Amino acid sequence: MSCGEPHETDCSEVLDHLYEFLDHEMPDSDCTKFETHFEECSPCLEKYGLEQAVKKLVKRCCGQDDVPTDLRSKVMGRIELIRSGQSVPDQDVAAQAQAQAQTQTQSQAPKLREA
Repeated sequence: MSCGEPHETDCSEVLDHLYEFLDHEMPDSDCTKFETHFEECSPCLEKYGLEQAVKKLVKRCCGQDDVPTDLRSKVMGRIELIRSGQSVPDQDVAAQAQAQAQTQTQSQAPKLREA
């Protein structure tokens, strides 16, 4: 997506880092460049507005769900590994969580039969 006009910050860079901008996870100097770009580029501004609306909708609809503590710590641990530049294991976190849940269900099954 591009309006075809030259900008100090390229449209592809803005779109590649749009969620960092939305989540306030970038330096102020980069935020300023993005804001300037949105003032100049209506297609990118439109995309920003759409993603901002989706984010608000998701927060409103799903923001009340509690995240299990162990899942939160696993995700945060992976984020920290990525940020520090360390290699991240190829294991799928969702598959691990599913296997763990299945193990818990199986361990509870004998207790239910005894009751």
